[in-house]
Amino acid sequence: MQITDVRVRKITKEGKMRAIVSITIDEEFVIHDIKVIEGDKGLFIAMPSKKATDGEYRDIAHPINSQTRERIQQIILDRYEKALLEPDEEI
Repeated sequence: MQITDVRVRKITKEGKMRAIVSITIDEEFVIHDIKVIEGDKGLFIAMPSKKATDGEYRDIAHPINSQTRERIQQIILDRYEKALLEPDEEI
């Protein structure tokens, strides 16, 4: 599995969310709405989730093992750090 594209949309509003990211896997599959969040121990990612009927949020797409999660997180956070150096887009 190769992550072939990472698109970062920086969030400038107050709060802990820093960006929303989409990744493309093998130029064939896209996962949208991965969140970059500032936590007490630094940045981390949160996979896309949906509120269940019991009120809890459940991931709707996620890595199966910790090595894959760490690899995806590192790629996303590296790209986020690069995006911080780029000028903000005018909308």
